[in-house]
Amino acid sequence: MFAKRLKQLRKTRKFSMQEVADTVGVAKSTYAGYESGYRQPTLETIQLIAKKLNTSADYLLGLTDYPETMEPTSNAKELLNHQQLHWDGVPLEEEDLELVRRLLERVIMSRTAKEPGDQGAK
Repeated sequence: MFAKRLKQLRKTRKFSMQEVADTVGVAKSTYAGYESGYRQPTLETIQLIAKKLNTSADYLLGLTDYPETMEPTSNAKELLNHQQLHWDGVPLEEEDLELVRRLLERVIMSRTAKEPGDQGAK
């Protein structure tokens, strides 16, 4: 999986083997070995390759199916727009997510409608 993803992403990003090899400080033949599966890079090299290809080491290693790097967000609204969310392994359907969105919108509207310092009963 690593070799296949590495080659595919390098081509998608329009880098030559030589460019990536130079970035990580290995010979082109060594890098070619990574793409063919004949050689295995060190963890440090995987990190450098991931940076060069603007992806995550997790994607290259097959731990995620998302090649684009995504910074973790604490914005619930953005998170609910993310595909393939689950709850302890149970996939959440779009209808489930819409229900959660509406619930959170009501909570926020209720909170912002209160006067500052209002300690109303719940």
